[in-house]
Amino acid sequence: MSAPIVIVGGGFGGLYTALELASRPGHPPLLLVEPRDRFVFQPFLYERLSSELPLWQMAPRYVDLLAGHGIGWVQDRAQSVDPERRQLQLEGGQTLNYSALVLACGARPDSFGIPGVTEHSLSFHSLDDVERLRRIVRSLRQRREPLQRLAVVGAGPSGVELACKLADLLDGAATVELIERGERCLPHAKAFNRAQAELALQRRDVRLRCRCSVEAVADKQLHLKLEETQQIDTLAVEAVIWTAGQRANPPAGPLPLDGRGRLRCNSELQLEGLPEIFALGDGAVVPHDPPLPGTAQVAFQQAPLLADNLLAMQQQLPLKPFQWNDLGEMLSLGVGDATLTAMGVTLAGPAAQQMRRWVYLTRLPGRRLPLQVAAGWLSEWKLAPMGSTKR
Repeated sequence: MSAPIVIVGGGFGGLYTALELASRPGHPPLLLVEPRDRFVFQPFLYERLSSELPLWQMAPRYVDLLAGHGIGWVQDRAQSVDPERRQLQLEGGQTLNYSALVLACGARPDSFGIPGVTEHSLSFHSLDDVERLRRIVRSLRQRREPLQRLAVVGAGPSGVELACKLADLLDGAATVELIERGERCLPHAKAFNRAQAELALQRRDVRLRCRCSVEAVADKQLHLKLEETQQIDTLAVEAVIWTAGQRANPPAGPLPLDGRGRLRCNSELQLEGLPEIFALGDGAVVPHDPPLPGTAQVAFQQAPLLADNLLAMQQQLPLKPFQWNDLGEMLSLGVGDATLTAMGVTLAGPAAQQMRRWVYLTRLPGRRLPLQVAAGWLSEWKLAPMGSTKR
């Protein structure tokens, strides 16, 4: 039996590539390497924080997603790659041979070497992060002491979405501070979405502090440098949530990396100098002008192309270059609120939130899960009119 195509990482890039390959007739053996037991649909983490969605709708189990697709699954983490031997070493000690390797390792929070970030801040990337933040919100709501504050560092999409959601959940029990090093929030967002986000932050009394850089994070303290005065300002905070940046998380080995640790690829998604290894998603950098955004939408579009190229390579056919198609942008802006810009259409408010959910419904993995989720949402609609929300 020939060595399988091994896919490292069960996020958007890895899982969707595996499912695409599994849907093609006559596909080679497939093996997914992923340590977690659940796939996390990242755009719905905010809805999970506010209990707007149950766990099964946004974090299905891999055993259910992979059942009946002919995809093997090793619940372990990749440690290193030996391209010469075409072998992948796992942290648990197992060695896997591969005919082709797909690296979809994603990214991890980047502290940028700032003191205390790793030790004293929270991330917002996993189900465990959601549960930790839920406990903090519950505690703040129960205590309702004066001058309680939460700080979110980084006013990109993740930071803005999280700040709005936290402000709604806290309901005045604490102030949300949104810290941004640049001139304004969402510098790369669509103009309509940025304007709606700024309004959403204002309505929720989120304190947006621009032109502030983090000097250090300590226990319940955030030390900021104000760009205008170069003075250090110390904020007393209950917690710091770090959304200021990410760094790629590739396995060890002689792999081509850029300065941010991302795997350097050609336009066909092959690693430079290693044509049997492919990469996609947050952990890969592909030639494109302007640079590709670090969003799930990129991985969605890369997965079917990568499946095509893997099969083409095995059949000794020409590979296709990746072509990015900007399908628009959607942002969650609190409980039951959102904004979107897509195909010349702009929409904000509860209607945009419903549209955002239904668009993402079409992106959920597999065939059965979207149908099950749609049935659940339709049953909820029978009980609540469009635009109503629950906390």
